[in-house]
Amino acid sequence: MPPFGDRTMVRETAGYMFAGGIALLLCAAAPAQAGGTVWTPRVAVDIGHTESAPGAMSARGRSELSFNRELALQLVGALQARGLQTVLVNADGRIASLQARPQAAAAAAADFFVSIHHDSVSEHELLPWRWAGNEQFYSDRWAGHSLFVSRENPDTARSVLCARTMGARLQRMGFEPTHKNGRRRPYADYQHAVHYFDRLAVLRHASMPGVLFEAGVIRHRAEELLLADPLRQARMADALATAIAACLLAGQPARDEAAADAYGGPETASDARLPED
Repeated sequence: MPPFGDRTMVRETAGYMFAGGIALLLCAAAPAQAGGTVWTPRVAVDIGHTESAPGAMSARGRSELSFNRELALQLVGALQARGLQTVLVNADGRIASLQARPQAAAAAAADFFVSIHHDSVSEHELLPWRWAGNEQFYSDRWAGHSLFVSRENPDTARSVLCARTMGARLQRMGFEPTHKNGRRRPYADYQHAVHYFDRLAVLRHASMPGVLFEAGVIRHRAEELLLADPLRQARMADALATAIAACLLAGQPARDEAAADAYGGPETASDARLPED
C-alpha cells in the first residue's frame, strides 16, 4: 500500500473533509504511484458475528448475523461498482476468532477494514410482545446508526477520517444516527455519531485503518423492518461505499493522531470500564 501522504489529496479546514457538512470529492482517476501504475484501494468487508454466536436478536426473532450478511454483501457490490477491490471476511459465518478477522484482511493486503454490525439495547430496556405467535422482546426507544474507531489502531487518524466521512454521507442521504452509545462510549465526532471503543479486537488488532459500523437498532420494531428492506440496504451501502472511496482516494487526514483525537465532540464517558479482548 503506498503511503497516503505521497498522493495528491483534498485538503479542508482542520485537515478533514468537513466544512459545515461534507464535500465528497472523488478524482476522475485513481491516484497514480511512481512509475505511472494506478493504485486501487482494497477494502475488507467483515460480516460481524458467527453461526455459533449470531449476535443480538431482532424484535421479531431474527439474528443479527443475517442482517450483517445482507448489508455486507450489498456493500461489497457497491464498492466494486466504484472500482475498488474488495475482500469479504467471514463469508461462511464460521471464522475462528475476533483476531482472525483483521488477520484475514491483512493476508489479503487490504487498505481499509470495515466490520458490519447491527445494534441492540441492554436487557433491562427490553419489553415483551408477541410476534407470529411467539414471545419476542423489543425496545422502541432508540433507532439509528453509529460508528466506532479504536485509538489502539495503528492509523487512528485515517480511521477517524473515514468514520466521519461515512457518518456525514449517511446523514446527507437521509439516514439518522443514534446517540444511544454516547451513554458509554466517548465521542470522536458527536455530530456524526463516531465513538471511540479502543478495546474492540477487530479494530485494535488491525494493521490498517478500520471502522466498526452499527447500521441500526434491530430491537426497534419499525427500524428492524427498514433494516431488512433490500432497497434501503442498497441505499445505505451506496452511501457507505461513496464515503469509503472518498476517504481512501481523496481524503486528507489530520496531521497526526493527537490532532485527530482533538477535533471530536464532547466526551460523555471514559474507556476505563471497557472489556479487554
